[in-house]
Amino acid sequence: MERDGGWARYWRDGARPLEAMHAHFFEHVYAPHSHDTYSFGITDVGAQSFRCRGAQHTSGAGMVMALNPDEVHDGRAAAELGYQYRIVHIGPSVVSGILRDAADTSAADGSTAATAEAAGPAGALPLFVRPVLTDPVLTDALARLHRALMGPASALAREELLTATVLRLAERGATRAPRTRSLAGEAGRRAARRAYALLNEAFLEPLSADDLAAAAGCSRFALYRAFRAEFGMAPSDHQRLLRLRRARGLLAGGLAPAEAAAAAGFADQAHFNRWFKRAYGITPGVYRRAAGS
Repeated sequence: MERDGGWARYWRDGARPLEAMHAHFFEHVYAPHSHDTYSFGITDVGAQSFRCRGAQHTSGAGMVMALNPDEVHDGRAAAELGYQYRIVHIGPSVVSGILRDAADTSAADGSTAATAEAAGPAGALPLFVRPVLTDPVLTDALARLHRALMGPASALAREELLTATVLRLAERGATRAPRTRSLAGEAGRRAARRAYALLNEAFLEPLSADDLAAAAGCSRFALYRAFRAEFGMAPSDHQRLLRLRRARGLLAGGLAPAEAAAAAGFADQAHFNRWFKRAYGITPGVYRRAAGS
């Protein structure tokens, strides 16, 4: 979408209040407005100025904006080159669901053997008192989530990044740290192995974090922690690795990279090419042509 000499691209989840935008504005001025969501933005280029909570604020490159639901604000360029920014809108129901899940003490064996890692009432909505935060950790977390939402990514990867980002924002920017719990000892290992088995069996299917948690018998967050501890990578990373292995076998059999990408469950060939090279150091085309060399 073109507007005021700039551009804007938008993504929206069709099932829950979760949206993302990437834009570069020069002359566009936002009228005073509010959202019924949490809104977290990163300024990439230039600077933007906005009025919120009775004061004027400026967000420059690398800074994070954190707006609570229903907070009235406006916005305009604060630099001659305008401003380019990324923003994610996350509904309170999504945030509270993630916080409840992270505090869930359900264990894979039906007990409540878990370890509390941070204080705070389960599911309590966080409050962000500073509209602008300077925190490279938050900037990186938001950028990774935004890329996953706006670009090709599996449902599993998006859910993992959404959970990690919400918790990181609450830990580092909110007035009260969230409570998180992890499965301990053998309960965690059993949960991880159950999810691992499901991934190995159904890695071509669009598995969700809820699917894996149900198979493991614990919360999504507890499974994520247990899986990383047991296998050294996130569930979505293992799913992608299995898809890369499938594609590698198809390439060796003579299938074209585009066909191998589609058959192995990748959203598009560019996404497949990028991850294949990151995993194996060569492009799919080079690997396919290497037969008999």
